[in-house]
Amino acid sequence: QLDPENTGFIGVETFASLVHSHELPLDPAKLDMLVALAQGNDEGQVCYQELVDLISSKRSSSFKRAIANGQRALPRDVLLDETGLGIYKRFVRYVAYEILPCEMDRRWYFYQHRTCPPPVFMAAVTLTQIIVFLCYGARLNKWVLQTYHPEYMKSPLVYHPGHRARAWRFLTYMFMHVGLEQLGFNALLQLMIGVPLEMVHGILRISFLYLAGVLAGSLTVSITDMRAPLVGGSGGVYALCSAHLANVVMNWAGMRCPYKLLRMVLALVCSEYSPPDPTPGERGPGRAQQLPPCPAVSSEVGRAVWLRFSPPLPASGPQPSFMAHLAGAIVGISMGLTILRSYEESLQDQCGWWVLLLSYGTFLLFAVFWNIFAYDLLGAQIPP
Repeated sequence: QLDPENTGFIGVETFASLVHSHELPLDPAKLDMLVALAQGNDEGQVCYQELVDLISSKRSSSFKRAIANGQRALPRDVLLDETGLGIYKRFVRYVAYEILPCEMDRRWYFYQHRTCPPPVFMAAVTLTQIIVFLCYGARLNKWVLQTYHPEYMKSPLVYHPGHRARAWRFLTYMFMHVGLEQLGFNALLQLMIGVPLEMVHGILRISFLYLAGVLAGSLTVSITDMRAPLVGGSGGVYALCSAHLANVVMNWAGMRCPYKLLRMVLALVCSEYSPPDPTPGERGPGRAQQLPPCPAVSSEVGRAVWLRFSPPLPASGPQPSFMAHLAGAIVGISMGLTILRSYEESLQDQCGWWVLLLSYGTFLLFAVFWNIFAYDLLGAQIPP
């Protein structure tokens, strides 16, 4: 009766009268979204399939585009005006305003958010890093600058240019840390930035972004700094931070997260560095006192550059590399920004995503061949 020509569409006024006359138990938030969607197209009609998707908590990219093109504000107040929320729902609302720039996306995320699956990836990575650090700290009786202990670099987790054939080291170095300060700020950033990102964008996207930054960091060091070992999750942390910061900057006007300027400053000043390899005989545990513990701030990158090119340590030994930070940041700004701007949209439908994947795959292939052939061809002097 409402759609005699079987077009799949009915007018928004007809649909509204139908809802009121039959007292359909529709969620008011979903009804607002559906009406906004209908008024976002030229005909002002409701599509049957969009109604089904909305009721079943599905949303396509066409849904988002229709809302954006309609330029129509939702009839209800903004999400910040919601009252009577519990602690967890207030936290979910905080995450929505911190991560998402569009009010429509925030409300969609808020009403569709489910506690299962929980954001377990960043929590598991951080917990593993803490456990590994405590184990080595207790074993070596050293909690600051652990890399200055000769036994530390014998770990099967550390990336070392002499053990390039053990491919797992290109990833597992992220579980090792220089000292307590580096671990603390690393864990803080992962929990403050990584967990909200994972809550919004899901475990698959954020874990892929984090691991892509970690892998890019170690491979970049193996190409540009062939004598340097590597520890710390700097590549993954910088991928998350740079992606989030780029997303905030590009959507600054729409971002209404509390203390967004303070959060940006905090994310900018926190960082870490990849340490030198203590060569037995050249510098023992006693020499560690010549370098004070490194503060995990933005000056860390500059300090790593200074140590690399004007080191206070004996020049015959390997010096800290700073390339993992840069590689992680590049991954975050390019690949990560694409992920964060595609909330609830399929990445496989975007041409830019495939271009980024092809570029990243080309880099990985080049790095593999470099690690197989370049060290012997160039006669690189690998430290012990």
